Amino acid sequence: MEFVATKSHLLKELSLTQGIVEKRATIPILANVLLEVVGSKVQVSATDLELGIHGAAEADVKKEGSATVPAKRLLEIVRSLPDADIKFKLLENHWVQITCERSSFKLAGMARDNYPSLPAIPKALATIPGKMLSVMIRRTIFSISNEESRYTLNGSLLVLKPESAAMVATDGHRLALIEGDVPVEGLKNELRVLLPKRAMGELEHLLDESDPDTLAHFSRDDNHLFFSVGGRTLISRMLTGQFPNFEAVLPRENQLIFELDKTPLADGIRRVALLADERSRAIRLQLDKNQMEISSSTGDFGEAREVIEVQYEGQPLQIGFNYQYLLDFLGVVGDSAKVRMELKDEQSAGQLRVVEEQPWRYRYVVMPMRV
Repeated sequence: MEFVATKSHLLKELSLTQGIVEKRATIPILANVLLEVVGSKVQVSATDLELGIHGAAEADVKKEGSATVPAKRLLEIVRSLPDADIKFKLLENHWVQITCERSSFKLAGMARDNYPSLPAIPKALATIPGKMLSVMIRRTIFSISNEESRYTLNGSLLVLKPESAAMVATDGHRLALIEGDVPVEGLKNELRVLLPKRAMGELEHLLDESDPDTLAHFSRDDNHLFFSVGGRTLISRMLTGQFPNFEAVLPRENQLIFELDKTPLADGIRRVALLADERSRAIRLQLDKNQMEISSSTGDFGEAREVIEVQYEGQPLQIGFNYQYLLDFLGVVGDSAKVRMELKDEQSAGQLRVVEEQPWRYRYVVMPMRV
């Protein structure tokens, strides 16, 4: 194997592998990245057996071949080099020489034959606008459960239809649901898949590195999900099991409704949260005619309150929420967004929506707390 590649192209591909390569090195070769030189490209792959990524960079190929080298060290070396052409050459005993202008390195690699093979990419089942998919991930990923025992809640449910797409996640305390009327090419029937949380994070990273108009091509086999974006492919093991019937828990009788701007609400919650209990993170919302008081208290530090003007004509109500849950929702909507809060009583789940946001319908359901 021998090739020359530019730093910028190679650096981008290597950076995308870092969230996937095995950090704990339980299997040493999984800490390596696989370089395969074919035709006029160097293909860059990484896997930890749960996730895999495959990309490619343009190269001036002198001799085809392959090698595996430590991913982190290679990234650090390439990042440190000047913006110039970098030469790679496979030496004896799996060593790889890296040369750029006056700099030279030798990395100890491992046998290519010991590196796990990534599954072949099946024919695409659906084509999704990349920007749409990125928004859906960003607005649901924080609601995914981190409890390993709740296996089916360790990811988001992606629901694709010929004329729409939806994504939903829940951890049992809150639920985020986003729906959009956007054509999904290639589909004739509804398609439902569970996306693992780590895969969603890496997919969002992949989409952010791509052109905003890039399309994501989705496919799957019996065990894996595949997302191909701008010449790169993310591969994830499939989550199995039945996602809960989320539609059954969506509030339908929340008659106490008011709207307010996102920014003053988020700022007020952040200030009051400074004196909230650090374990429960509880704050209190007290609604009365045309105003909402946000308050918190803790025996160790004191208490805080802030009053926000709202257009509210309903009955007085006091309800408690985990402030972090509210900030998670407010953190992914636009600064100029108007938020609608829909409540029923102090024991029932509250629902937040973004007002007049096309083509999205975004709702966030949060269970109340005793305060």
